Amino acid sequence: ITQLSEMYEVSRKTIYKWIGRYQVEGASGLLEQLRAPLSHPNATPLEVAREIVAAKLRHRDWGPKKVVSWLEEHNPEKQWPAISTAGDILKREGLVRSRRKKRRTPPYTEPFNEYNRPNAVWSADFKGQFRTGDGKLCYPLTISDNYSRYLLSCRGLNRPTFEETKPWLEKIFKEYGLPEAIRTDNGAPFASVGLGGLSKLSVWFIKLGIKPERIELGHPEQNGRHERMHRSLKEATANPPKGNLKEQQEAFGEFTSEYNCERPHEALGMKTPASLYQPSLRAYP
Repeated sequence: ITQLSEMYEVSRKTIYKWIGRYQVEGASGLLEQLRAPLSHPNATPLEVAREIVAAKLRHRDWGPKKVVSWLEEHNPEKQWPAISTAGDILKREGLVRSRRKKRRTPPYTEPFNEYNRPNAVWSADFKGQFRTGDGKLCYPLTISDNYSRYLLSCRGLNRPTFEETKPWLEKIFKEYGLPEAIRTDNGAPFASVGLGGLSKLSVWFIKLGIKPERIELGHPEQNGRHERMHRSLKEATANPPKGNLKEQQEAFGEFTSEYNCERPHEALGMKTPASLYQPSLRAYP
């Protein structure tokens, strides 16, 4: 045994193991053995796995989390496996599909401009869509100046697309001039999942000499002044919504006028946004 151990550079214990296999099984005992354990003490019982599959077949649109929760409620006396285990069981049976990985907008890495004067940075966004009284969706496009908090525009659109958004931005540029930067979130039409997160709209901004800024995903506080205005806008104009888009736009117009010219703003020392805002000297070409 010692000589064999030295010759094949294995332990004496391994030599004894091979001899023992050969004595019991013959030459076949020297073949490579499976390393998987012969028993799985923590394996899900077959009966439990069948009940998980049956519950899924009754509720095809449920995921493993809902399936396990339903089983725990209806059969609390049984020990049900973890959600991940239930998911593995359903996956083996071909009852769940892996979700396609969603492409995300590339992160914006440039530093934000300081808004220490009018038109240094504007904020643009679509306040959450809602249905007017006639059942049609309204997407409010809002644009404000970060320094003065002046609400440059609030326009209810049918869809948040480049084609519908650009004409209203163009109208604002003609009326107020061009800002140095426009800060938005990462949604369409302001950004895309393409190179650098650029969209048709942001490329148009760049051609006009406007820097498109994007806040981080999941950080609306980076556009906090604009978001705070949205809260006031919703309370004043969409709670409840008006009967149709025309009536809703009239409400937006009344709010914009009061917000800019009458409503004292605590963050501005009780001044109005209109008293601090002045149009840009950069004219729209």
